[in-house]
Order: sequence, then C-alpha cells, then structure tokens
Amino acid sequence: MNQKDINLGILGMGYVGLPLAIEFAKQRNVIAFDINKKRIEELKEFKDITLESTSQELKDAKYLHLTNDLNDLVECNCFIVTVPTPINSFNKPDLSAILSVTKDISKILKKGDTVIYESTVYPGLTEDICVPILEENSKLIFNKDFYCGYSPERINPGDKNHRLVDIKKVTSGSNEEISLMVDSLYGSIIKAGTYRASSIKVAEAAKVIENTQRDLNIALMNELSIIFNIMNIDTNEVLEAASTKWNFLPFKPGLVGGHCIGVDPYYLTYKSQQLGYDPKIILSGRELNDHMTDYIISVLLKMIKVKFQKSIEEINILMMGLTFKENCPDTRNSKCIDMANSLNKLGFRLDCYDPWVESESFEHSNKLNCVSMPKKDFYDVIILSVSHQEFIEQGVKYIKDFGNEKHIFFDLKSVFPKEESSFRL
Repeated sequence: MNQKDINLGILGMGYVGLPLAIEFAKQRNVIAFDINKKRIEELKEFKDITLESTSQELKDAKYLHLTNDLNDLVECNCFIVTVPTPINSFNKPDLSAILSVTKDISKILKKGDTVIYESTVYPGLTEDICVPILEENSKLIFNKDFYCGYSPERINPGDKNHRLVDIKKVTSGSNEEISLMVDSLYGSIIKAGTYRASSIKVAEAAKVIENTQRDLNIALMNELSIIFNIMNIDTNEVLEAASTKWNFLPFKPGLVGGHCIGVDPYYLTYKSQQLGYDPKIILSGRELNDHMTDYIISVLLKMIKVKFQKSIEEINILMMGLTFKENCPDTRNSKCIDMANSLNKLGFRLDCYDPWVESESFEHSNKLNCVSMPKKDFYDVIILSVSHQEFIEQGVKYIKDFGNEKHIFFDLKSVFPKEESSFRL
C-alpha cells in the first residue's frame, strides 16, 4: 500500500489515540473514532479533558474527522487501535476493549486492509488472539487478504518535553512489505525517527519490558527505602551519594500506579505462566510496589500513636494529590486513591485535595471527600502524595500551614528538605 493511498482510521481517542490522530491529521485525512459520544462532542468543541492536547492543536488538525459512528470508518483501509488494556481485580489482563474493537473492525474489514495495534499486550496476542477474530468475522485470510502491524504506544501523560513526535517509535508488520509500510507511515510524523522490529512479537515484547524494567528498579528503591528507614538513614542522601558513580541508575522510591508501569508487567507474567514458567523477580517486584501504601500507613499509625492522645476517628488527615503522577489529571490505577480508601476504611477523617482532579465527578465515583481548598491550622496529618507543580511552587510553609501545631507531615515525593518532614520515602 502506497503512502498516498492510505485512508486512515484511528480507534480510541484517549491519551494515546488523540495525539496520534492530531499529528496525522495535519497532513492527511483521519477518521477518529471513539465509542464515547460525550468525548467526541467535547473534542469537536476543541476541549480535551486529558489535557494532553490543546485547543489550538485540535484546531490545527485540519483533516481530523471525529465520530462515534463505526460506519464512518467503512472507507478506511488502514486502522490503528489505541484502546486501553488494563488489568482486572485479580491482576490478569482485561482484554475486553481490544477484543471488542477488533470485532468491530472485522465487520468492515476489506481485502488489502491493514490493522495496526498500539495497545499494550503480551507477546503473541496480536497474531494469536486478534488475527483469528479478524479472519473469522471477515472471512478473509491473514497475510493474503489483510495484514497487521504493531507499534507500541510510548505516550508519557503530563510530560510536555517528551511528546509523541519526540519519542522514537518501534514499528513492525506481519510481512516485510507491511513492515516497511507501517514504518513509513509513522516515520511521516515522528521527528525522533523509528525503529523497525523484526516481528510483531518482538515489538510487543519490547513494550512490556520497557515498563517491567522501570517497575523492578523502583521496587528495588522502595525496598532500600524500607531498610534505610529501619536504620534511620535518609534514602535520598544515600541515592545522591551513590549517583556520583557514572553508571548508577537514577531511580527513586515511590508509589507505582497508572496505566503502564503498574500494569504492563502483569501482561508478561500472565503469558509466562500460561507457558508453564512462573516468574520470580517480576512478580516479587510487583508485590512490593503494590504494597507500598500498606507500608506507609503502618509508619503513619505508629507515629500517630506516639504523637497524639486521640482515637483514629478524631484524627484529621489531608491528602494532597490523587492522580497517579504529577501534572496530569489521570487517576487510573492510582496508588494515592488506594491509600485514601485504606485510610477511610480505618476510620480517619480524610480530606483529599488535588487541583488536577474534577472534584464532583471524582467524589461520585470514588466516595472520597474532596475539598476545593483545605482548612488552615486544622489537620493532624498532611500527606503530600503527588508532586504537582502547584504544590512545589506554593512551598512547604504554605502546605504545612494547613496543619495544626502538632501535625505530622509526610513528604512522599521528597520534594522539600528532609528537616521539614516527619517522614519521606
């Protein structure tokens, strides 16, 4: 398929699909589909609630056609799938969205069409699970009548320095010709260039190990933090000293949430267990990171018992930050929310404050009490859980003024000097 002959349809207008659609729509027609009618209506009004794309960027995408009608994709001959692939409550892959959109595409798939997946999956899922669905429903033959590609998303929500076009793109295709076509397609918008993997499975595997590596490195830092806290040694000072060696990796302890680092390793371990190998290191790191909120709460309970002559029900806590990372509104798989829910269950009086989160809708779905502005001189405990730029700019004195005279201050992101906090990771 020649570049100029590509009629592009992108399915899923979230954190991944929208920036992709905008970039392509600067130079070619793009049919941008999402099942969420409200989302499409907002985008047509140049409003992106994820804050990844500006109103001006949406206006500049002059060839962008937004729709929630699948029939509008009928004339497309190249489809890019960017739907979420989360995990369920048992830490198993939730493939409902990617299977559903694959079935949708299969209804309109034609001879010569190509389907490219960007959603994070385990190695083999595209060809072993998605392709049979496409074949069965379309009655077409893979690599004869239609083709597939895989180019893993590398979007970093909230990061304005590493945007879609600035991050090298891994590409792949189901045969040599399609591999070159997919690579050329992405190469037309990615300024940082592309890397053409030898197969779809290699590209799929590359994606899951990117975040698995980060997850394990953070798990090591978290375990070191626990050990050094027992020893009464400041972890950040240790890391600063160790980083003077040129090959020491700059990782820090912290809560691991979001739609990538805390999720992707489970896709790899799931497939590994299916094949008869039980991963040791990956799952160990996942378990440690998933239980960091329990560790933080255990430290908090000990401090409260020593400092206050109050019952848990009388302790007022302010949690500053609910998103999974700084400077973005994304609360998916946020460990801050997990910690807030645990504090609620224990019986604390908890107020949550996050200027990046729309309070009313969030409260309705999460049953947490959100405040538009915390009370001054009120809280027994302040937990700075997310290092939003607003919090940093406000400064430690401003934040600690929310606390009463005897308050405890947990600086989980080590934003401020150690002498200002009661505890930091």
